[in-house]
Order: sequence, then structure tokens, then C-alpha cells
Amino acid sequence: MRLFIVGDVHGCLNTLIALINQYWRKEETLIFLGDLIDRGCYVPETVEYVKDLKNRYKDRVRVLLGNHEYEFIEHFDHGPNDNWLRQCGEKTLMDYERKGCDPLKDLAWFKTLPLFFEDEHVFVSHAGIAENCDNPYRLDGEHSIIWNRSKLKAIGKMQVIGHTPNPVGPRYDEDSNAWNIDTAAVYGAKLTAIRIDNNGKVIEVVSINVHEDDLLC
Repeated sequence: MRLFIVGDVHGCLNTLIALINQYWRKEETLIFLGDLIDRGCYVPETVEYVKDLKNRYKDRVRVLLGNHEYEFIEHFDHGPNDNWLRQCGEKTLMDYERKGCDPLKDLAWFKTLPLFFEDEHVFVSHAGIAENCDNPYRLDGEHSIIWNRSKLKAIGKMQVIGHTPNPVGPRYDEDSNAWNIDTAAVYGAKLTAIRIDNNGKVIEVVSINVHEDDLLC
């Protein structure tokens, strides 16, 4: 299947809508690789928008778990999550209050999100399969599939990840055959997506400037 994979959104709703409206083709499987929430101005609205896409297009939209959704879950299930609250969680909770949204509804949805998507050519996750990690699916490990920032493993298929922001643009690592498409939208850079054909070949990488309204809050 043809894939259209979107990098870390972090509440940049206006930028995301522009990217989807301009570039996503409805016959493609749309994949979000995690971190819909935190830091940007429109966190609950971003989740609502992506959930609506998922409800409308069913299996043509896939949403993966990122470390920020994991931290959100940890806060409500085992909290308070002080590290998350200090970094961005307090603002996120205030955003839910401002919007009049119940964060527990999104909590339930976050708990359903898978860790990865794969087909015969591509493996998509938030932070990737690390080269030196015995159990990448243990979510509290620094080299796990949602936290890893170390070198990625060559797994026999292309990896597409986010998590580590690169404001200069998307990066391809030939050794691991991996793309990082987190281009630091929430830090004032760009939101990036990658289009992949049925044979696992990259057709196009697209990036758009972040909308200023997503950051002015």
C-alpha cells in the first residue's frame, strides 16, 4: 500500500490541517508516528482532528503511540507525572480545561494506540528500533521504541521515525536505511511528511512552515 507518514505534530493544528489538505491523497494510508500532544497551542483540538480523521477513514488512518502520549497515560494512571508536568504537561492540562474537553476521553484512546506499523517494506514507529537494545518494546527504557535517540538498527526494511527534532530538515541514515522526519514544527521550523509507494520506495518528502498561530500562546 502507498503510505503518507506525518512527523511529530505537538499541537500545531493549523500546520497539520494545511499539510493534510495540500498533500495527503485519500487513497494512501495516512500514518501519524506519535507525539500529537504537548507544547503547541492546540493540543486537544489536534487530538480531536486526528480522531475525526480516524473515524472517517478507518484503516486508512493509523495513529501510533509517542513518548508524550505515554507520559500522559502515566500521569493519569500512576501520577502525578512530575517530569511531564514540568516540561509541558501542566500547559496541556490547562489547554484541556480551556477547551472544555475531558482529558480522560483522550486517555482511553491513547491506550489503544499501537507502537508501530509495518508492512513487507517499511517499519514505522515513534523513535525506532535501536541497534543495541534487547527489548525495544519495554516502554520505560531509554532505548525503547518511543524513547530511543541512539543509532538505529538495520532491520532489513526501511525505518521511518520522529522523536528527535531536526530543524534543518529530514534526515536519512544509509547504514540503518532510516528516515527521521521530525523537523521541529513546534520549535518554529517545519512539519514534514514522507510519501512511500507500494514497493517501499520514497516518492516524495514534503515540508511546510509552521503556522505562527500554532506557537503564539
